[in-house]
Formats: sequence, C-alpha cells, structure tokens
Amino acid sequence: MAMATPTANTDDFSPSATLISYDRALPLLRGPIPAGLSDDPSKGPFVLAFRDSSSWKSAFQACEFKVIEQCEVGARIGCSISASNKCKPPWWSFLFGAASVDVTAREQCEEREMAACLAASKESCLKLGKEKCLPLFEMHE
Repeated sequence: MAMATPTANTDDFSPSATLISYDRALPLLRGPIPAGLSDDPSKGPFVLAFRDSSSWKSAFQACEFKVIEQCEVGARIGCSISASNKCKPPWWSFLFGAASVDVTAREQCEEREMAACLAASKESCLKLGKEKCLPLFEMHE
C-alpha cells in the first residue's frame, strides 16, 4: 500500500487555506404569511405567497424561460438528426454506381431542413413553457 507523500503546505492553517467560500444564498421567491380561513389547516399556520405581483411575474417568466430554453436545446438536437437523415442520399444509390455526394447541395438541404424544423419547434416550445409553468403559478383563492 502506497503512502501519500506530504506536501510543503500540510501545516498551513491560515484562513485562506482552511476556509471554504460558498456562493450567496438565493433570496426566497415566496415568503410565509399567516394562513387564511379558507386555507387547509393541516398544512400549518402559514402559507407561502409572492411579495407582490412583480415578483410573481418575474418568477413565472424565469420558469417559462428555463423550460423554453431546455426545449429549444432538445429541438436543435432532434432537428439536426432529422435534417441529416432527410438530406442524405438513399442507401441504394451507391449500388447503381452513383457519383460522389454533392456536399454543397447536402449542406444547403440540411440548412433548409434545420430552419424549417426549428421554426416549427419554436411554437411548440412556447406552448410547453406555458403548459409547464402556468399550473405551478396559478392563483388559488
């Protein structure tokens, strides 16, 4: 069993060597307020609520942005695969001695297919953002 060799700084107990710095905590989006008469008493004496309408709107937009962003990343990957598959020459063309693949034509085809696919997916991603975030942020009275 090999032993670790000591380094020159094993006896360094200075604050810079022993303290671990952490990122600042994020502020709470919602704060506790006393539960009302219409709230479920089994949930406790407090409910979480947004401070004001602008904090609600900001949190909703952040949620929507994240969902849309992740959806568009996935769509780019899917569109890339789809465009490549649509623009490649058929497998049987090489059996009949077809000439080499025209790289420029294939590149243009893939660009057109990608643009069309991304345009179609943009609307779907916007809809998904609303579908995923709206139920989480609905106001219940």
